[in-house]
Amino acid sequence: MYKKSPSMGTPSVYSHVTTRSSANLRSSRSIKSLKTPWYKKPLIQNSFFLDVQRASLLIAIYSLLLSIFTIITSVFDLYCYIMAAPGSTHYGYYVISYQFVYVGSRHVRNALVMFAAFSVLGAIAVFVTSIILIIALRKEYEKKMVPWIVAFGIFTVFRLLAFLFFSIVNDMIFAYNVLMCLLWIAFTVINIYGFVLVYSLYIELSDLTKLEDLAHLRMGTMQSLNASTTHSLAGSRPTTPHSTVSTMPMN
Repeated sequence: MYKKSPSMGTPSVYSHVTTRSSANLRSSRSIKSLKTPWYKKPLIQNSFFLDVQRASLLIAIYSLLLSIFTIITSVFDLYCYIMAAPGSTHYGYYVISYQFVYVGSRHVRNALVMFAAFSVLGAIAVFVTSIILIIALRKEYEKKMVPWIVAFGIFTVFRLLAFLFFSIVNDMIFAYNVLMCLLWIAFTVINIYGFVLVYSLYIELSDLTKLEDLAHLRMGTMQSLNASTTHSLAGSRPTTPHSTVSTMPMN
């Protein structure tokens, strides 16, 4: 009896985003039929100029450079706060003037020092996870993208608060303060967009991994079922004994 093979569904809704091959994926139920929360769906499916995967690689390189920039500027801020501490006296010649450094309320100054110190620690975490992210994007291994997503998300929120506090309490008549304010406005916009971009790629790769696991499970089940059916048919087939009849005439 002829048995109709099950219909083959769409392997992935977002198969154009990543270069991972989906030719072996077969599912009887489309992913569109699954109701998932909005935060578990790719928020971006196409970048402006590049595909999501290549754009995510650029964001990883950008975050690596941003972490280096943050470490340098935060260490410089800590140095300036130490040199311009209230009651300190400087003798001789020095390269820069510390007039742009905040010297008002002690609590506000301590908050600025705290933001600078934690910025260094956050930038180190982003530096390490950015290297891991670059390797993970080349191999399309989504689980290794999680440390960067967590570290960069916290870093983005923390630096946004630090930038707003820095812009409010410092005088905007000095070139350094104005430059840092303008740079971190641009950095914050890029950080938010880059985080959403990489997170969308992470969701896409996770969906493909689930479909691949489902396809492998179904293939293993079908192979086991076919093997069991073959052995059952072979065992239930009747065997007919063969006898040799002599055709020689009898005397």
